[in-house]
Amino acid sequence: MNALRWALENLKLRSPTPDSTNAGSFIIFHVQSPPSIATGLNPGSIPFGGPSDLEVPAFAAAIEAHQKRITDSILDHALGICSQFNVTLL
Repeated sequence: MNALRWALENLKLRSPTPDSTNAGSFIIFHVQSPPSIATGLNPGSIPFGGPSDLEVPAFAAAIEAHQKRITDSILDHALGICSQFNVTLL
């Protein structure tokens, strides 16, 4: 979040065209790599899990839901920082 705060304090955005009254754009995104713990995870790798050729969809869904909560929290925090700088959100 320090990088976002620095960018909002120091970058000056220009409008897309010289005669435009619109301010420039600033895009915020968050990238999250897939969790290494879920790579190739199957019941065979879990003690007493069963056949090794089946995936564990409930486990994968739980990890995806957790990652979504993390991303949502990060973006909410970023939007809070933007509002401190009176940035118009689209």
